[in-house]
Amino acid sequence: MGNLFERLAPPQPVKTAELSQAQKLRPAQTLLTWLQRRWNKPTISEREIRIFGPRCLRDRESAREAAEVLVRHEWLKRLTTMRRHDMRAWEIVRKPIIQPTVAMEAVE
Repeated sequence: MGNLFERLAPPQPVKTAELSQAQKLRPAQTLLTWLQRRWNKPTISEREIRIFGPRCLRDRESAREAAEVLVRHEWLKRLTTMRRHDMRAWEIVRKPIIQPTVAMEAVE
């Protein structure tokens, strides 16, 4: 236990380096769940994620980061042929799993 001032001090904000792995993966998990349950097309673009996707991914940076996490965990594959050079789009990998998670190992 600390002294009185330490106990009454407001809690310090959590630094980004101290965030747990689960908190870092939360937006990607939200995107994955939304893609598997609600998105019926075989591909999705960053613009479509921002317009039609979950509300927490409506800004460009969070949508891009969540999609890149899904690429690293092999739930999305980058499409290389685009109409525009600055457009980002991905092919959705659909696996026969009831409740998919981002950190899941590859299904054999």
